[in-house]
Amino acid sequence: MMIEGPSLNDFMPSGTAFIARAGSKLVPGTAIAGEAAIIAALKTVYDPEIPVDIYELGLIYEVNTGADGAVSIKMSLTAPGCPVAGEMPGMVARAVAETDGVGEVDVELVWDPPWTKDRMSEEAQVTLDMW
Repeated sequence: MMIEGPSLNDFMPSGTAFIARAGSKLVPGTAIAGEAAIIAALKTVYDPEIPVDIYELGLIYEVNTGADGAVSIKMSLTAPGCPVAGEMPGMVARAVAETDGVGEVDVELVWDPPWTKDRMSEEAQVTLDMW
């Protein structure tokens, strides 16, 4: 059986970056999305096995917006063996790219520092009963 696309090994910590891309350059003069709009887009993405969005889970490590509306995001997963490892960065890139005022989006999957439950918001901790 041949499986197309990335395998789990592509997402294991190895020093090689995995980047998902979505969106396109903005027309010059377009108003650039603010931080709140980007965070709202991030909050629409959920790990299918966890009833908390990825932002509240603390999976988003860094968000940078350029003067041209391009957005770069560094994110992690709860574990390298996460069943949606191959899909999650693309889901994040597409969700943010659909935001008005966002151009090209790059989402880099990183493993350093490793995710811990300490990164979760208080809201996520309450929802998951993980005090």
